[in-house]
Amino acid sequence: MRRPRRGRVKLQRGIIILPSAFTLGNLFLGVYAMVSAARGDFSAASWSIVFAAVLDMLDGRIARFTATGSRFGAELDSLVDAISFGVAPALLVYFLFFEDQPWSWVLSFLYVTAVVVRLARFNVEQGGQAKRNFHGLPSPTAGMVLATIFPFFNAPAVASSTMGLPTTQTVGIAMIVLAVLMLSHIPYPIVPKLSFRSPRATAGSLYLISCATAAILIPEYFILPILCVYTLYGVTRSTILGLLDRLPERDPLLDEEDEEDEGGAEVRTVDYGEIAPTRYRSPEALSPESSAPESDSTIHENP
Repeated sequence: MRRPRRGRVKLQRGIIILPSAFTLGNLFLGVYAMVSAARGDFSAASWSIVFAAVLDMLDGRIARFTATGSRFGAELDSLVDAISFGVAPALLVYFLFFEDQPWSWVLSFLYVTAVVVRLARFNVEQGGQAKRNFHGLPSPTAGMVLATIFPFFNAPAVASSTMGLPTTQTVGIAMIVLAVLMLSHIPYPIVPKLSFRSPRATAGSLYLISCATAAILIPEYFILPILCVYTLYGVTRSTILGLLDRLPERDPLLDEEDEEDEGGAEVRTVDYGEIAPTRYRSPEALSPESSAPESDSTIHENP
């Protein structure tokens, strides 16, 4: 048996470590966001949470691309997400809006509780990986919505028309709504992969590329509105389908892979009973001298 070369073994180990390195980078940014919020650097805290969400999206895709996904990686990712998109946004909002009010920290507690419960439910129901839809609003989306409030309302064009940050009551209501949406079973679509195999896939890929370009060029103006559109999309779609009493083509809460295309072939049921082979019996068992009685379990030949 040939042993793998030393260079190949090092390469395989490096590939296995790579997804966890992105996950730990996500954790680093989440902790840095909390430290920045405590120091009063709210801009750095906000963008740290956004960059943590980017790493969170990449670690799962890298694990699937390199076939190095594991239960350990899924559990580590959930623990890190609870910090980066639960505790960090809650502390950012607390220091930014609720620090002067004695019992307002309860809102941060309720938000963190919703994130933790949502992540635990995600691991149980979807095995740490969503194939078609998320069951409830994803925690990175909720965390980025709270994180990008500060840079959006401090952007020059927005600040001149809104006169600063929203009120404490508005932010508190937003936290409660996000918590409820995370615990709901409203299906939210996952971000599709880039593909140019069909006109529809090409259009979707071009849309994703344009969104990524806008997020890089004008992040303070683009990220919060597009996240709000995504959040409202799931609620609006489910509400309209419920009012119309219309069922989707498939259950959106079932995470099943798409079946392979059979090329339009007709599937028919064929009964092979007429041509099935009979059980072989030796000539001695068929001879007249054999007078032993047959048991009830003996399979008889057809006459």
